[in-house]
This record gives sequence, C-alpha cells and structure tokens, in this order.
Amino acid sequence: MPFELQIAFRYLLAKRRQVFISVISLVSTAGVTVGVAALVVSLALMTGLQQEMRDRILGASAHIFVWKPAGIDDYRAELAKLLTVPGVIGGAPAVPTKALIKSARSEGFITVMGIDPQLEKTVTNLSQSMTAGSIDGLVPLTEDEFPGILIGKDLASTLGVLTGDTVYLVTPQGSLSPMGVMPRQRRFKVAGIFSLGFFEFDQAYGFVALEAGMRLAGADRVDHLELKVADLYQAPKIADDILARFGEEYVAQDWGDINRSFYSALLLEKIAMGIGIGLIVMVAALNIIASLILVVMEKTRDIAILKTMGASSKSIMLVFLLQGLIIGIVGTLTGGSIGAVLCWVLDRYQLIKIPSDVYQVNYLPFKLLPWDFATVMVAAVVVCFFATLYPSRQAAKLDPAQALRYE
Repeated sequence: MPFELQIAFRYLLAKRRQVFISVISLVSTAGVTVGVAALVVSLALMTGLQQEMRDRILGASAHIFVWKPAGIDDYRAELAKLLTVPGVIGGAPAVPTKALIKSARSEGFITVMGIDPQLEKTVTNLSQSMTAGSIDGLVPLTEDEFPGILIGKDLASTLGVLTGDTVYLVTPQGSLSPMGVMPRQRRFKVAGIFSLGFFEFDQAYGFVALEAGMRLAGADRVDHLELKVADLYQAPKIADDILARFGEEYVAQDWGDINRSFYSALLLEKIAMGIGIGLIVMVAALNIIASLILVVMEKTRDIAILKTMGASSKSIMLVFLLQGLIIGIVGTLTGGSIGAVLCWVLDRYQLIKIPSDVYQVNYLPFKLLPWDFATVMVAAVVVCFFATLYPSRQAAKLDPAQALRYE
C-alpha cells in the first residue's frame, strides 16, 4: 500500500487523543450518505411519476391525433391511407362531446367519446381495462335495446350504477320548441365499467358507439382520427411525416404536443427537486472541508516531520486528497446502495399511498434509471474531490521550520 494511502487511513481511524477527528470524519461520511440516498430517491420518484403518468395517459389515448379542416367524411378510407405511413400500427375514429350524465342517485359532467369498438382496440387499452362488461356491448344487438355506454369506475361509484343499469345523457344539442332550443335527453345502458388507472379518465370520461356519439354531438362526420405507433418516441417524427406525405389538408399532433405543459411541469419539478436535495451533498462537502482543516491543524507536527524525512509537497497533498476521497467514495457508495434499495422496496410494495383524485395515481411510483443513478454517483464523488483541494493545498504549503519552531 502506498504510504500516502496508509497515512490517510491512519488519520481517518485516529484513536485516543484524535478521537474527535474520527467523529468528524464519520459525520462527514454520514452527511454524504444521506445526501446521495435522498437525491437517488427523489430522482427515482419524479422519474416514476413521469413514466406512470405517461403510460396511463397513453393507455387511454392515442399517440397521434389527425384532423382535416374540411372534415372527415369517409374515415375508413382515410385510415387506410394513414396506415400506409411507416411506424403506424393502428387507427380509429373519434367524435368527442360534452354532456350531463344522470342516474337515479346522482349526476355529473362527462366527456363522451364516440368510437368504433373494433378499431378502438388497435389504439388504446380500453378493452383490456374493463372491470365489468365489455367494449363490444356498445352496439345493441337488437333495435329495441338502448345503446350502450362505458364509464369509469370512479364515475360509476359517484352515480351508483352497475353494468346493465340505465343512465341519461343530456347534451346542449337539442330540438327546437316553442320555448326555444331544448336540450335533448337520451337513454343509455351501462354496457361496461373501465379502470384506466388515471383519475381524470375514470371520473369524467365515457365511451359510446360511433353513431351514437355523432348523434350526441350533432355531427354528420368524424371529428378526428387517432393513431397508434410502434415507437411512441418516434411519434413527433411520424406526425411530421404525415404532413409531408399528404400535404396541408391534414393537421397532426403527437402526444407530446397535446400534453406539453403537463410534462414540462413534471420535468421542472424533477430539476427543482434535484437541485434542492443536491444542496445536502454540498453541505456534506463543507463538512469534509471542515474535517480536513481540523486534521491539518492537528497534524501540523506530523506533516513537518514527514517533510523533513523527504516527503514532497505533492505526497502531503495526496494524503489529504485521499482522505477526503475515501470519505466521499464510502459515503457515495453507501448512500447510493441505500437509495436504490429504498426505491425498489417502495415501488415493489407500493408503500406510499396518495389520494388519486388529487395526484391522478393512487401510490407513489419509484423508477430509478441507470443514467440518473450514475450521474448522482459521479457528481457526488466529484463534489467531494473538489472539497478536498483547499485543505490539501494548505497542508502541502506548510513550512516544516515554522511548524517545528516551538516543539
């Protein structure tokens, strides 16, 4: 073992008279440990929220939305054309409208989406998210049956309805009467209840068959087309490709554009939280500076003797650099390990529950990305390294004659 490293370990594990210095070194190591663990957990939390929100939103909606200013008359022909674009693997029509939904027990507002049940299966996870009933129940089997509607589990709970119950939809589009335009009330049978895991959809969205949706919206054509792509991160490029292929008669937006403000807010929160908790590591670095300065003051005589025995200023500086790096590396590795284990346990067992009506998800997800973990580990060691420079240089500059004058 090089003598510089041997002396660094000796100073870190000082005994008897220098026990206070050992305590300071232990506190510095603990500070780095806590800071790194907190930073790893916070980044994993924000990454988990981003991914969970993204997955739930994309599970309930499409990757790309396509409009035609002139309107979409034959949606099947348009879909056949759009499915020729490389990367597009599914498509479906949609007609949205707002309505008031009423049951025997309660009422509420709802966004109703008119969909093609068969084509919708190629775009969203609606059919896999059914907790009761089926998406195929939207289309009545006979003319005597009422059209079906799918509603979210939270809305079903609010209305107090189950599969097979009857609800009423009231839309602004109505019929002309002597009293003016009167809202029209239409009767629907609850064909199924879904749980997409996103409160906004489970509480305020409903799905009906395309023809019923057009009647509710008072429309004679499809509002827009929804597309699913093989790689969601290629959605912006594919949206641009659609415009390049088919010209200005089409308007295309990808999921990132639709939810830009939402994802920007999450990214800003992740950066702010990282900076805030990163200050803990900076405080730990200041502890390292303080502990090394105390060691230099305590070991002034030892440094002078080492220099008189032939140790160079570079070797003296290296002793204290190694001492600070040992504190930083041990604290970083310990903190990183604790943080990674905490993230796994908290995410695996969903230990932190939160109200879904406020935060959209019912528990805090933790997703630790390798890049985030590596960045935290490297940054912590670098910060600790720079914290050792000043006291190490001060030790290297020590004049042996001045140090031993009064010995």
